Amino acid sequence: MSWKTIAVLLVLALGFGGYFYYDTYWLVPAREKAESVKGRLWTVEPKDVDALTIKRQGDTVRLKRVEGGWEMLEPVKARGDRGPIEEVLTSLTTARVDREIDSNPAKLGEFGLDPASAEIRLDVKGRAEPLTLMVGAKSPTGAWVYAKEGAKPAVVTLSEVTARDAARPASDFRDKTIIAFDKKAVTGLDVEVQGDRFSVAADESGGWQITKPSVYRADRDMISDLLDKLESAKVKEFVADGAPLAQYGLDKPARVTVWTGKDKDRSSKGLLFGRTEPAKQGIYVMRDSDTSVMLAPEEVWKAVPKTVAALRDKVVVAYAYDKANRVEVTSARGSVTLEKDGSGWKITAPEALKADSGAVSNLLWKIRDLRATGFVAEGPGEVSRYLAKPDVTVRIWEEGAKEPKTLLVRPFTEKPGGTPTAVAAVQGQGPVMLVDAKAVEDLSRTAADLRDRSIFPAFDLPDVKRVRLTAGGKPMVVDRTGDNEWKVAEPAKGPAKEARVSNLLMTLKTLRWKEIVSPKGDDAARYGLDRPELEVSIGKAGDAEVGTLLVGKREGDLSYVRLKSAPAIYAVEDKLIGDLRTAPTEIPG
Repeated sequence: MSWKTIAVLLVLALGFGGYFYYDTYWLVPAREKAESVKGRLWTVEPKDVDALTIKRQGDTVRLKRVEGGWEMLEPVKARGDRGPIEEVLTSLTTARVDREIDSNPAKLGEFGLDPASAEIRLDVKGRAEPLTLMVGAKSPTGAWVYAKEGAKPAVVTLSEVTARDAARPASDFRDKTIIAFDKKAVTGLDVEVQGDRFSVAADESGGWQITKPSVYRADRDMISDLLDKLESAKVKEFVADGAPLAQYGLDKPARVTVWTGKDKDRSSKGLLFGRTEPAKQGIYVMRDSDTSVMLAPEEVWKAVPKTVAALRDKVVVAYAYDKANRVEVTSARGSVTLEKDGSGWKITAPEALKADSGAVSNLLWKIRDLRATGFVAEGPGEVSRYLAKPDVTVRIWEEGAKEPKTLLVRPFTEKPGGTPTAVAAVQGQGPVMLVDAKAVEDLSRTAADLRDRSIFPAFDLPDVKRVRLTAGGKPMVVDRTGDNEWKVAEPAKGPAKEARVSNLLMTLKTLRWKEIVSPKGDDAARYGLDRPELEVSIGKAGDAEVGTLLVGKREGDLSYVRLKSAPAIYAVEDKLIGDLRTAPTEIPG
């Protein structure tokens, strides 16, 4: 191929490429834009509108775009609600003319345009004159509305959405945020309720401290809930502007002041609370920099702590649940020591035993969730006065800590309000707190309460491939044939009810003893285990046996069982092994 041919082909390729680029990135967007504005009343974009005015027979709504949003200038001066305003602007600027009804009507009143139900004005950036629209009556079908644009004589029809936009109440365009702030920037709160004043401040650890009238730990969850509700609350109703405050209980209001920032950047916003309106599930409020009375959700007021005691941190002993690696419990029932063992727990005293991880977790959660219902005394020195002889002592060691946190609990001699209660404190710390009287019983755990009570060896359900049952000397074998499919293999092949097999396996997996009636298996005949009524075995792949459970006789609400591989005889609640007793007759079929 000659260089001339190559040159011609190169020129053609560049030409086609240039045309493709021009068509794709210039002509196509231009055509799409032209198509999108075809038939529109106005060819402006919502972002170019600087002001919106809707004048109606009863009122006028005047809105102005400001940095970061919108401001309402009429009927009251207030922050605008960006969402509804932008929604109406988009609707107006993209409104399309359906058809021209009359090019020069003699009587505008025939179309509801003299006077008009609403007059809309858009002030657009870069335009000397505003865009105006008169909105009249709806057409007979109700799907369209008569309208007249600016000085043009013609009456046209637009979608009835335009009429709805023009008729929206002023409150729709008004910002409904009760009090505007960024929760992450909050550094303090002041609360004043019925003459009581108290303040809280954020600390470096991310917690909160009550700083006035005295220094206490504050309830982090309560403050977080209050800030969440204040930040997210929306006005239910704009009640009045400049109304008599006493009418709404705002002449002697409660007050919450939110402080944000630090040092020279510190600023505050306050919210005043008046009386509640139960019928509307609200409370009358007013911003401290405003004269407008608003109805706020009642839940905001419910989140406001009314006293210092209500705001105090009620956690009795704070510790990291996932960092606890040793626990000692001493009570009138005895002592037990627990140590972390991998992902589980073990008992190391009074004897070495496997612990029931669920029971230990339950104990740890009860300790972590223990909450004060009141405060008896402050300071470390008061602990020995009230808890010199505790009924329960719990020591918790955490990873990396040299000393444990020691919780002391005992019943309280007094009964506040006639209700039995207990006192609790962390040794060497204050305060002394009132807690539920049930805490003494809940925390008085022993090795017998916390030891592992499972009977059958641990297994995972998907690993089981075979189940063998023998009842009355008649064996039955069930084999797994799929993920959730089982078949009877002996004495005769046939189908098996998968749900019944699953129930049997879950019964074995979760079975717990109530009492060890014979640790060494003495007097098996006494418990019907010399000739068991039922024998249940399960195996894994390759016929590797997981275990075999022997079921003896029943006495009242108890049954006796043991493992074939171990001597100990256990009493279990008979209702727990109902699925085992009925399995030989219910699995086939």
